[in-house]
Amino acid sequence: MRQSKFPPGWDEVRVRRVLADYEQQTEAEAVAEDEAALEDATQTVMEVPNELVPVIRELIAKHQERRTA
Repeated sequence: MRQSKFPPGWDEVRVRRVLADYEQQTEAEAVAEDEAALEDATQTVMEVPNELVPVIRELIAKHQERRTA
């Protein structure tokens, strides 16, 4: 059987807790959360081609590593 890989600081319990939270969210709560994220001046939301997602994730991970080092 294949073992799941989790990001640093995450485990199966945390993933299940997050999933349960989102599954219990109403549509209005989900929309409000999305709108709040779009208004966050410290973040940028953009569309990128799917094939670039792994590269972007790697860049973000490297950036976060440098910030915590």
